[in-house]
Amino acid sequence: MANINISGMKFYAYHGCFDEEKVVGTYFEADCKLNVEVIGAAKEDDLQQTVNYQEVYKVLQHEMQQSSALLENVVYRMLCALMNTFSAVKSAEIELYKLNPPLGGPIRSVSVKMNTDELNISRNQQ
Repeated sequence: MANINISGMKFYAYHGCFDEEKVVGTYFEADCKLNVEVIGAAKEDDLQQTVNYQEVYKVLQHEMQQSSALLENVVYRMLCALMNTFSAVKSAEIELYKLNPPLGGPIRSVSVKMNTDELNISRNQQ
């Protein structure tokens, strides 16, 4: 097993509880940690036996394009999508940051961090 970390993925999306957030949108950043079976990839230098980082980004980007009121919902969907897409992934953790949230004052970000183990997310779960 190996830990694969993809940090600082940037997205522009339309998540939030306020109507303006669903129209104007804002920037988000995500960090993803994957626990992956990699022995075949490591021994044979074979991308097919591990996780393609570009494909991970695309899966997360797809989930970011679906508007939600809560970051919790977005992260949950991301985790389910990762587990359902990549058989080599044994567990995953995502922290999603909403940059400059409209909370009445200067705030750099808010974030939600969740992982598949604590939520008992398994394959074929939606």
